[in-house]
Amino acid sequence: MKKLFKYISFGLIAVAVLVGSVSCLEKYPRQAIREDEAMQTFNDAEQHLIGIYASLKSGYLYSGYLTQLPDIQADLVYAAEGNSNTFGDFWQWKVRSTSAEIESVYGSLYSVIGNCNFYLDLIDNVRANETDDSKLSLLDGYTGEVYAIRALCYSELIKCFCKAYDPSTAAQELGVRLRTKYFEQEPTRRASLYDSYQFVLEDLAKAEELLSDEDDDNAANSPYITRAAVEALHARIALYMQDWESAIEYSSKLIDKRKTSFSLASARTQYLSDGTTYFDYMWRYDASPEIIWRIGFTSTSYGGALGTVFLGFTRDYTYFYPDYVPAQWALSAYETSDLRKAAYFADQSSGIVIGYGNGMKWPLLVKYYGNQNFIQNKIFHVSMPKPFRLAEQYLIRAEAYCRQSTPDFQAAGKDLTALRQTRFESGGALNLGQDNWLQRISEERVRELYLEGFRLQDLKRWGMGFERTPQSYTQQEGSSLKIEPNDPRFVWPIPQHELDAPGSELLPNESNN
Repeated sequence: MKKLFKYISFGLIAVAVLVGSVSCLEKYPRQAIREDEAMQTFNDAEQHLIGIYASLKSGYLYSGYLTQLPDIQADLVYAAEGNSNTFGDFWQWKVRSTSAEIESVYGSLYSVIGNCNFYLDLIDNVRANETDDSKLSLLDGYTGEVYAIRALCYSELIKCFCKAYDPSTAAQELGVRLRTKYFEQEPTRRASLYDSYQFVLEDLAKAEELLSDEDDDNAANSPYITRAAVEALHARIALYMQDWESAIEYSSKLIDKRKTSFSLASARTQYLSDGTTYFDYMWRYDASPEIIWRIGFTSTSYGGALGTVFLGFTRDYTYFYPDYVPAQWALSAYETSDLRKAAYFADQSSGIVIGYGNGMKWPLLVKYYGNQNFIQNKIFHVSMPKPFRLAEQYLIRAEAYCRQSTPDFQAAGKDLTALRQTRFESGGALNLGQDNWLQRISEERVRELYLEGFRLQDLKRWGMGFERTPQSYTQQEGSSLKIEPNDPRFVWPIPQHELDAPGSELLPNESNN
């Protein structure tokens, strides 16, 4: 049976979970609903899941900070001369435990986890009260989605607030606080990095068991978590954990076994009569055969505006006022026939006129100019986040092939070539070998995943630093910056208020000092 989410509008506002403190006498107003009585029926469970999806729209997560900040902190952009200093501390590597952005990302992820725990604590009661077999089957799928979302949120916390995973030391490294219950008190301490990742894998296993593997439930552009999305996350986690065999296994499920559901969007094949290609359409309309999961927005229900800090068109709707512009080295990384460059960046020849009074002329990131349907309603720079795309799976598998104990550079080169040939006007073939594979994969991840939130994690797990040298029209402070490999600031600090909370046993990161 097809899931009800296929015809439930994501514009619905979720029934709020009551998270306020209970009075010491545990008394409730006469008409209040107790928390443990707030989810009793199938409809209650369904509405709560809608609320979980609604919380993922937050501008603190994929439609904002969680996507923007890691790449702004890394080496992909420069702060424009005259910028508003939005995210300035991140660009200058002055991230603090009291930064509002750090608190917002950390708090928002744990808030979603709390909502997932609320659902999981009560779903057995709902099932016990339900007699309709079709609804019981749907509840299995809903529960699988909740497990997957919880795993996703924990994976993001680990990515941001923990060191890169090394199998030989992970049991001794700090992980994250694992909150597994909503109604029960649990110690406020961090698990090991090993245990944190194992918890994520356990949730993914439960999600895979519960979610249907029917083709119609795993189609492209899904606004809800499917079995395919779980496989995509599993492949990513396996890569981060240096489990090369699992990374290959799970990415192959999407690349090879789901060919009828997903395919790479061609940048050389026209889709609309105005010349828009399938690849262009993915970014202009947030739809593509390669989108495994997107966070569903509508013109009346959406999250943050990803493109604002890269374009700033809404200041006067005439000129552009970017806070951040692409690094020249990143622009230069695109080859002449690489059609991604024209899809991601634009300059004055495309009507981009920068409004700063310094005569600034520079290509701007238009990847997040905004969904064209939203722009018709004067909503600019709002794009649906796409946490899982098929392109990433090709990159994951190529890297895993190269990192095996017996590398398969030919297979890796075949994957990168397959990806590039859909993005290039002509050519795109790429050969890998022992001496160049990491450089080639690093470059390709930049070209494909530019400003999708992967760069800081990639540098951290590869043990790479970087150096900024000044470029035209950019802010002087921060433009000359050298970050050494394994700098502790690659790991974000734990929010100070979490460390100082009553009863907290959380240990800080090195970057807290």
